[in-house]
Amino acid sequence: MNAAVQESKNCAEGSVKPLEVVPPAQIALLVERVGIKKCKLNFVQTLTLGILAGAFIAFGGMFFTVVVTGSELGYGPTRLIGGLAFSLGLFFVVVGGAELFTGNSLIVLAWMEKRISSKSLLRNWGIVYAGNLIGALGTVVLVHLSGTLEQGGGAVAQTAQSIAQAKVSLGFIPAFVRGVLCNTLVCLAVWMCFAAHTVSGKAVAIVFPITAFVALGFEHSVANMYLIPIAALQSGSTISIFGFLGNLIPVTLGNIVGGGALVALVYWLVYLKES
Repeated sequence: MNAAVQESKNCAEGSVKPLEVVPPAQIALLVERVGIKKCKLNFVQTLTLGILAGAFIAFGGMFFTVVVTGSELGYGPTRLIGGLAFSLGLFFVVVGGAELFTGNSLIVLAWMEKRISSKSLLRNWGIVYAGNLIGALGTVVLVHLSGTLEQGGGAVAQTAQSIAQAKVSLGFIPAFVRGVLCNTLVCLAVWMCFAAHTVSGKAVAIVFPITAFVALGFEHSVANMYLIPIAALQSGSTISIFGFLGNLIPVTLGNIVGGGALVALVYWLVYLKES
C-alpha cells in the first residue's frame, strides 16, 4: 500500500489534527465513507433531507433573484454579487445538513470502489432528486403566496421572468454542457469542504466555485426546480411544463456527468484505483 493511501487511512481513523487541511488523497477516502453512509439512510431520512436541500437551494435562488434586480454595476459585477448570494444555498446544505442530488454525484466514487451497488446508487439519486423537487416546488408555492416577487414595484418578478426565459430558451446541447460545467464546480466545492474542519473554512470552499458557476451562466438542475416554476406562476408567463422539462432533463444529465465523471471518477482513478 502506498504512502498516500496509508496517510488517507490515518485521516479516516481520526489522526488528523483539527486545524490541519485534509489533503486530496485523504478526501477521497472520506468521500467514499460518506457515500456509503448516504446509501444506508432509510427512505424517510433520505427523502426528508432531500426536501430540505431543495428548499435550501431555492432560498439561494430567491436571494440571487433579489440581489441582481435593478443592479447598475454592469453584467460581470452583477453576476459576481449574484453568485455570492446564491452560495447561501449550498452553505445551508453542507453546514445545516441535507441531501443534494448534484453533490451526491460524488457517490460514484464509492460505487467505483464496489462498496455500494448500482441499485443503492440509483435508489439514493432517485429519492434525493424527488425530495429536492418537492422542496423546491414547495418553496415556489410559499414564495408566490408571500408576494415577495412584488418587491421593487414588481421588478423582482420581472427579473425572475427574465432568468427563467433564458433557461427555457437553451437548446439541449448547450443546457447539457452547462450542466456538466456547473456540477464540476459544485462537486469541487463539496470535495473541498472535506478539507476544512471549521465552518469558516467550509464557507470559503463553497463561495468561490459556486460564485463562479453562477457568474459564468452554468446550469444547476435543483436551482432550476425553483427558478423556472417561480416565474411560471406569475401572471402573463408563457413558460410551460414542457419548457421546464426541456431544460431540466438535459441539465440533470449534464450534472451527473460533471460531478460523477469529471470529479468523482477522476479522483477515484488518481487516488483509489491502484489501492
